[in-house]
Amino acid sequence: MIKDLILMNGYGVFVWLSFFITITTCLIFYYKTLKTLKKYEREFASELNKLSEQQRKTVLEQSRIANQILASYNKSI
Repeated sequence: MIKDLILMNGYGVFVWLSFFITITTCLIFYYKTLKTLKKYEREFASELNKLSEQQRKTVLEQSRIANQILASYNKSI
């Protein structure tokens, strides 16, 4: 029964290969996107650290996204 599922009447090679290619491609895109996001978070945090304390406080109070980015960046350090 499992052999029939794997072989799929002779089409199993094509089906499983397409699954493998699709999953591999999705993982590659996910990794590249995650890597780019982390790069932008580091750049944002470094720019935020260059600001004075008062300017930094103002930016963080006005932007929820800035708070989330900074919080996630600090967790990953």
